[in-house]
This record gives sequence, C-alpha cells and structure tokens, in this order.
Amino acid sequence: MTGMFIERPTFKREKVPPETRSLFQRIHWVHAILLSTTPLIALYGIFTTSLPLKTLIWAVAYYMFAGLGITAGYHRLWAHTSYSARYPLQVFLACAGSAAVQGSIFWWSRDHRVHHRYTDTPQDPYDAIQGFWHCHVGWMLTKKDRRRLGYADTSDLKTSPLVRWQHKYYPLLVLTFGVIIPTSIAGIFWDDWRGGFFYATVLRMVVLHHATFCVNSLAHTIGSHTYDDVQTARDSWITALVTMGEGYHNFHHQFPNDYRNAIRFYQYDPTKWFIRLMSMVGLAYDLKTFPANEIEKGFIQMRMQELENKRKNLVFGTPVNKLPVYTEQEFLDQVKIYNKQWMVIEGFIYDVKPFLNDHPGGKALLKGGIGKDMTNAFNGGVYQHHNSARNLMNTSLRIGVLQRI
Repeated sequence: MTGMFIERPTFKREKVPPETRSLFQRIHWVHAILLSTTPLIALYGIFTTSLPLKTLIWAVAYYMFAGLGITAGYHRLWAHTSYSARYPLQVFLACAGSAAVQGSIFWWSRDHRVHHRYTDTPQDPYDAIQGFWHCHVGWMLTKKDRRRLGYADTSDLKTSPLVRWQHKYYPLLVLTFGVIIPTSIAGIFWDDWRGGFFYATVLRMVVLHHATFCVNSLAHTIGSHTYDDVQTARDSWITALVTMGEGYHNFHHQFPNDYRNAIRFYQYDPTKWFIRLMSMVGLAYDLKTFPANEIEKGFIQMRMQELENKRKNLVFGTPVNKLPVYTEQEFLDQVKIYNKQWMVIEGFIYDVKPFLNDHPGGKALLKGGIGKDMTNAFNGGVYQHHNSARNLMNTSLRIGVLQRI
C-alpha cells in the first residue's frame, strides 16, 4: 500500500532489467538505508531521551495528522477517488502525506492502483503470494523492472496541478513537514528539541511506516474473508486498530471506490469519520458508497459458502437414493417374523431399537409404534417433534424406504 520517495512522472526504460543485475546493484539503497537506520535512531532516542507528556501528546497528534494524509489522502482520495475534496482539504492532505515520508501522491497512488488491478499476481508491486516479508517491506528494498509490473491509468494524477506540485517539491515538503515542523514545535514551545526529533519525528515516522506496511502484509494474512475469498485480502479489527481503519481490507478490495472501509457501527474506521466530518463542514463531497444490497449480497453469499463447507463435514446418514426399498409386506415380515423394531414415518423406515431406552417419551410409547406408520403421531398427533429429533433419526435410525402400492 505504500511507497517511498520520489520517482519522475515520465519513466525511462532501463536497458538492463534490475533482475539481471548483481544483488548489490538490485538493492534500492535509498529505501534500504532509510528503513534500516530510522528504527535504530528511534531506539537510540528511546533509551537516551526522556518523554515529557507534552511531547507524547504532540507525537501522537502528529502521527494522526500524517496518518490521515495517507489513509484519507493518498489512499481514499487520490488512489481510489472515493470522494472529492475542496482545494484547502487537498492541500492539507498533500502536506500531511508528505509528513508520512511514504513517497509522493503520484508514486504511491500509481503503485496502489496497480496493486488493486493485479492483486496476488507477479504484476502486483507488493504481491502477498510472495510471502509476509515481501509484501510488508521486502518489495521496497530491491529495484524492479516496471515493464514486468501491471499498468494502471494515472492520467488524472498527471494532470492534477496539486499532485504535480507535490511530486516536484516532494523532497522539500518531506524535510519541512516530516522533520522540521514536528521537531521545531516541541523545541520552540516547550524546549524539547531532542524529544521533538526522536519521538515526534523519527519514532512517529517509523511507527507510521510499519502501520501502513501492515495493510500490505497483515491485512492479507489475518482475519476473515467477509465478502469474497478469491483474493488474500482479509477483514480484521486488529489490523484496523493498527492502520487507522484500513483493516477491513476484504471489504475494501471488493468495493475499492467506497469511501468507507468499515460499514458496521461498531467497526473502527477513524478515516471514514474524518471524511464524513469534512463533508459536514463542506470540505468533502461526492462521498461514494457501494449499493447496500450488493454489499449484503456478497456477505450472505460468503456465509452460505462457509455453512456449506461446514455442512460437508457433517454426517447426514445414508443418502435417500442409496437406501434399500421395502414393500409393505416385506416391512411387516421383518417386524413379525424377524422381530425387527421398525416403524414408518413420512415414508421412511426407522429401526428404533438403539433408541428405545433413550426415548424422552418412554420405552412403552415408542414400542407401541413398532410395525406401524407413526407419521401423524410424530408430527403432533402425540407430540410435535423438534428438528433435532429428525436429524438424529435420519442420521442414526433411518434404514430404508417404504414402497407403497
């Protein structure tokens, strides 16, 4: 779901595909250095720098700011155009996304569109089939031949003045919103420059990186296939907590242009709430939702499939078409001559001998029906039996079909 740093909108074909180079040449050194050193810097800061309450609150608040830049901005606004935003909100989200240090709007959204179009295939930039490590972070550590990845239309992004501006000045925006502002606020207002740098800048960035990466990895690994099981995307409240609401990923892959990830009132999706709030104050509009009937249809179809899979593991007794058929005379002969404890209910013959001592109505009542058609008594003439009784009988006691002349 995420990408990092800048890439030109006009791409040049490489003469030598990255896959044919040596391992050293294939490594994407900018990504590799950033993703390996920032966690170490954050750990150093944690062990050497105190964390005042003000800095903690500021780091969390800035995390939410940068996180919304990715979830509400890069993802739902630009990658999927699931809603429209007024220009002030677009600027806010473009700056917030820059603070996340996950690549420009164009770079990020292009790869994400490819991911949705070619999910779980080699043409998917972060193909989950290649393993948890690959789709979490491994895909960013090596250079790829874009000719081997899928194609997605990005003409709307290339013609957007704001997207083009953010892409052009992305390094400067990262420095400003990703480093200078979070560090300076803590330093200027409560004299905690170290805390501002190590917590509000570096640690906040590292945590947000891996929270976003979890949408590629965790959201394709744990959880349930709520609406479809063809792809690896899954719904998980755990992933939702980690990713600011992006964890209902099975829903998202089925209905990618819906501005929501969570549709139940109890599901955690602060990004959805933010977008809805923006619409209430007039900064967002045209919030797209998939028809509720189709969403519920997918939900019910998956529940039916799950039930059918469970049903296949249950024993329902001998299939009707494989049961032996007895004439009425043969049935009576079995009872009178061979002392079989058989009775008839709804055209089927049941051997009730194994159940004589367990019959809730008593042995005498059951024995009174031996050799008889007890359909009426079974269906309310004596007692209206429950579905559980029918299931037990059909599984354990049903031994034949009565052929009536």
